[in-house]
Amino acid sequence: MNINATLFAQIIVFFGLVWFTMKFVWPPIAKALDERAAKVAEGLAAAERGKSDFEQAEKKVAELLAEGRGQVAEMVANAEKRAAKIIEEAREQASNEAARITAQAKADVDQEVNRAREVLREQVASLAVKGAEAILRSEVDASKHAALLSNLKQEL
Repeated sequence: MNINATLFAQIIVFFGLVWFTMKFVWPPIAKALDERAAKVAEGLAAAERGKSDFEQAEKKVAELLAEGRGQVAEMVANAEKRAAKIIEEAREQASNEAARITAQAKADVDQEVNRAREVLREQVASLAVKGAEAILRSEVDASKHAALLSNLKQEL
């Protein structure tokens, strides 16, 4: 064999291999590479959308937290106002109850003083009758003297 014939055969085999590769092997590889590039591009786009969505969600969460804090502050303020109102109402009720108890005690004391005066008047009237009986040692008319003692009792 001649080197030229070998070289010529190798060139024909090489070009046949190149043609076979370009016709049957390269299109699926190129298609797979294009699909892979498209998937990578799609993944990058999805990542960018995800990043954007995440930033929007963070903003919304921050807004909701601020709104929630505002509502909590408002609730706390309302609760403090209500507590102050309840305390003031309790103080007012206690003051009214104290005034009522004081008035009742004064009325009870006045009533007891009047009872004591009445008992004292009766005792003084009885002593006056006994004293008059002892002094006079005469007959005492109970009906006449009862009217007099009643008048005396009223004067005392």
